[in-house]
Amino acid sequence: HKITATAIAKQISIFSDTDLTMTGPELDAITDKELDQLIENISVFARVSPENKIRIVESWQRKGAIVSMTGDGVNDAPALKKADIGVAMGMTGTEVARDAASMILADDNFATIISAVEEGRRIYDNIRKSIQFLLSSNLAEVLTIFAATLIGFTVLEPVHLLWINLITDAFPAMALGVEKGEPDIMKRAPRSEKDGIFANGMGFDVAWQGIMVAVLTLLSYYAGIHLAAGSGELIHQNGMTMAFLTLSLAEIFHSFNMRSRRQSVFALKSHNKLLYGATVLSLVLCTAVIYIPFLARAFDFAAVSALEYVIALALAFAVIPIVEIVKLIQRKIGK
Repeated sequence: HKITATAIAKQISIFSDTDLTMTGPELDAITDKELDQLIENISVFARVSPENKIRIVESWQRKGAIVSMTGDGVNDAPALKKADIGVAMGMTGTEVARDAASMILADDNFATIISAVEEGRRIYDNIRKSIQFLLSSNLAEVLTIFAATLIGFTVLEPVHLLWINLITDAFPAMALGVEKGEPDIMKRAPRSEKDGIFANGMGFDVAWQGIMVAVLTLLSYYAGIHLAAGSGELIHQNGMTMAFLTLSLAEIFHSFNMRSRRQSVFALKSHNKLLYGATVLSLVLCTAVIYIPFLARAFDFAAVSALEYVIALALAFAVIPIVEIVKLIQRKIGK
């Protein structure tokens, strides 16, 4: 009954004194245009038919909303199919309703919808974080090689890039895929269905972060050739080794920046143990390939001094404070 439905809506805080309640027969008596004018003020529909449900969904969609519809019966299937996200009951729902739905509540608990939305947002966030990390890292490699080629020297060899892509990039990217949801994940407005994967400044972030890492890598190369002693080939090997170290370690440190695209990494209360493990593993392997003699010979590396290693490490670590400053500016602009 209309009065019962309104009373329940008040108890669960989805109905205020200024809202409207409409029954199925009342809905049948108005046109789609009239419904569109009223839809945003109607919080409760009572005793509606399957046809009414479809009209409600279509009215909200004409308003540009992303519409979810729940149901359990055979008659609910058309509305579940029409909605952007149809939600069927898993325990009491019919097979037809479950087939028409995008989401099935295995426990028939509406609170599960919230958990499902939160998990969906976390997965989507992590996909974007991994993509941004990989693209900015690979852009840095491309720009480094391109700039060095224009100037007239070889900063990294193909085998070095292969090592970086297989070791330095792969492990942190996979670890970012299991990052926990950010604290404000359910406080955000729903993203537009028209938003692409590079929406909200992600394309810009990929570009400037790639340029940043490329510049740091070239600086490390020049530091290496100025600190080296010996013949021309040894000087070049020293610069190339430092460039490799800086690029590898910068990408490792940059993976921590990607734990959140906008929030400070130091403000996150959760911990990603897989990312910590991936960082240690990548760091050990990149160091080993320089200081283990037969590997160093295979990669054409020079055994850099402790000072040179620290300089390369410091240049690589610079990606964290630089990104933190840019994130701070972006948060200020976002407000």
